[in-house]
Amino acid sequence: MRLTHRIIGRVGGRRAATPPQASPPLPAEPAPPVVEPAVAPGGGVVSPAGPGAATTAALAADPCGPSRQAMEDACSLADRMNALALAAQERLRDARRLYEEHAGRRDRAAATADPRAVRAAKDDAQAAFRRTRMAAQDRAALEAAAGEWLREIDRINARTREAIRILAREDAAEVSLLQAVDRLGVEADGARIAAESAAEACRNARINLATCEEHERVGVARPAAAAAGTLAPASVVARATFAEPSIPAADPVAPAAAAMGSEEYDEPGDGGVEPGEGAVEPAIVPLLGGDRTVLRRLAATLAAGDPAAEQQWEIHLASFVEAVRGRAIDGAALSFPEDHPFWGPHTQQQCREISAALAALGYRFDGTGGFADGRIPGQRELSLAIGYAGLDPMRVRIWPNEAELPLLYADVHVEAARFVAEAAGDLTLGEMIDMLGRRAEDLSELWNAWGRVRPLLLGPA
Repeated sequence: MRLTHRIIGRVGGRRAATPPQASPPLPAEPAPPVVEPAVAPGGGVVSPAGPGAATTAALAADPCGPSRQAMEDACSLADRMNALALAAQERLRDARRLYEEHAGRRDRAAATADPRAVRAAKDDAQAAFRRTRMAAQDRAALEAAAGEWLREIDRINARTREAIRILAREDAAEVSLLQAVDRLGVEADGARIAAESAAEACRNARINLATCEEHERVGVARPAAAAAGTLAPASVVARATFAEPSIPAADPVAPAAAAMGSEEYDEPGDGGVEPGEGAVEPAIVPLLGGDRTVLRRLAATLAAGDPAAEQQWEIHLASFVEAVRGRAIDGAALSFPEDHPFWGPHTQQQCREISAALAALGYRFDGTGGFADGRIPGQRELSLAIGYAGLDPMRVRIWPNEAELPLLYADVHVEAARFVAEAAGDLTLGEMIDMLGRRAEDLSELWNAWGRVRPLLLGPA
């Protein structure tokens, strides 16, 4: 304070002495206006608090809105990065094709301009001239043979000169082509890595949205799981239900998950846990079995009364069933008839190994009792498949004949539900995407709403 007074005194001494004037009084701040709440046309009250209150109201109406927006942003970015990665791969393929064409022209020119090849071509022309000369009967035939020899030598020389010119041109262009291939290869790798990172972010955002939506759907029935912010794994709840069938499950999804996440689909005698009395068949089991009634009921529930959306959901669910069944066929999750002359003497696991070997040879089960693309194996291919499966073809007593081979899969069924139970028993979004692999790429709309779809699939049929 003293230092401040000294500075003020020095400054005041330098100025002309004027009597101090009183500062004008500050105007009084007006009182904030009283805003009356507006009345909406429907009779509701609109909050006048501004955009913050609107955001709070939106969050209250849709608690998963931020997760949904984050998912849309992440997946939109993933789509753009994937398009960029595909374009980079296409440019790299074009550059490699140009280099391969260049390498082919260079190799052909080098072979043509090779001195040994030129000498051999001229020797052949000389030998042909000698044969013609020895066979000539008159001078005209001799002159014709000499003229043909000269023309052939001229063609060889012209071909050699053109090959040398092409070889020089291609050698000059090789450095730039190689640099272009290397540069585009680095760009393609960078775009691929960025696309994979964006796809992983999209997947995580979808998992977060599915978790949020599932919490909102079934969180009321299990406050403990909702308070913890995590979903109880369906398979864990299912096994607990089997172990204590008299204790009711707190999760309404758990009784249905019991039949899905258990060893109900395992083969007899493997020590699997038998389902309890409270276990019910989840809707995904008849859905994967082709039950159209269950498919339409699930689509109607997801559409919430919108006919157009219901048709779209039927398409999405049908595509989901097709993808799961296709993946189950790829994994040889098949059930073989025990009374079949060929399949019957083998165990189910041996039959699956034979089927997998047939698929590796190009003879794949189409899921409807036949072979995909009409490719039917013969006796030799079937014998190779048995050998690849680790079995001795000489021990097979009954072989299907040529007329029976197209009907080899007639009574074979796809165990899609068992495959899903073993590969993705909890039906979490991450498990399903990992299980389906590339087949999951065409089910984006389904994954975006997986938080609503999963409880319905695990719900009672």
